[in-house]
Amino acid sequence: MNNKIIIINGPNLNLLGEREQSQYGSTTFDELKQNCISKSKELGLDVEFSQSNIEGEIVNLIQESIKKFDGIIINAAAFTHTSIAIRDALSVFKKPIIELHISNIYKREEFRHKSLISDIVTGGIFGLGSDGYILAIISMQKLLKNENQ
Repeated sequence: MNNKIIIINGPNLNLLGEREQSQYGSTTFDELKQNCISKSKELGLDVEFSQSNIEGEIVNLIQESIKKFDGIIINAAAFTHTSIAIRDALSVFKKPIIELHISNIYKREEFRHKSLISDIVTGGIFGLGSDGYILAIISMQKLLKNENQ
């Protein structure tokens, strides 16, 4: 089984637990990272967990992932709505990709309702809080084992 995945987090997610708890909950970024690492190990996945506030760094991570990883889970955060560069990089990754959002982007400001990456990813999870990460990891494991196809 292919089992190397990367979880890519976009801008301001490093501030989880500190910012807008009504939208993002009280789980800190470090707690989220540890929860994801634990769940991945439990499922036999080798996970790398990353975060950047810089669009170009995220593009570089995606490009480097083509040869290093079997799947991507991405919470592009605000870049979801603005970054053609991230979309273009993801479109080259021909393996499973799960788009993830902690909040329900469709219950928020109008400008957040449009995702530039939704139509090129394998699937998406939004509005389920930090638990969405665990669901994404479980789903990715199934995708890599061809159970969701």
